[in-house]
Amino acid sequence: MNRNDKQFIAQKIRAQYMEKQVSELDELRALDAEVKKPANIFGYAFGTVSAIIMGAGMSLTMTDIGSTLGIGSPMAVGIVIGIAGMAMAIANYPIYRNILNSRREQYADEILALSEKIMNR
Repeated sequence: MNRNDKQFIAQKIRAQYMEKQVSELDELRALDAEVKKPANIFGYAFGTVSAIIMGAGMSLTMTDIGSTLGIGSPMAVGIVIGIAGMAMAIANYPIYRNILNSRREQYADEILALSEKIMNR
């Protein structure tokens, strides 16, 4: 092993033990992620639940699961459940945008100040 290889390995190991400095750009990315995370979590979770509800309604309408469960008129119940799931799925995006916009307003001053500081260097 030559001298350059030894230095490279030593620097690589040394870097693992040095304090990691957080740059302003990393801080800006973290703030941006903090703004978007709650809206994304809500959107995915609510969308998944609404799709499952809509699918349950479709299953009651199109299969004999309703009669197996003892539901007298599975078609009507399935349609109502499917429409409820569809309404939830339609409402998902406006609710997501509302959450995201309120979070953006909450963090706007901090993000704009930090981005201005980064751009003026």
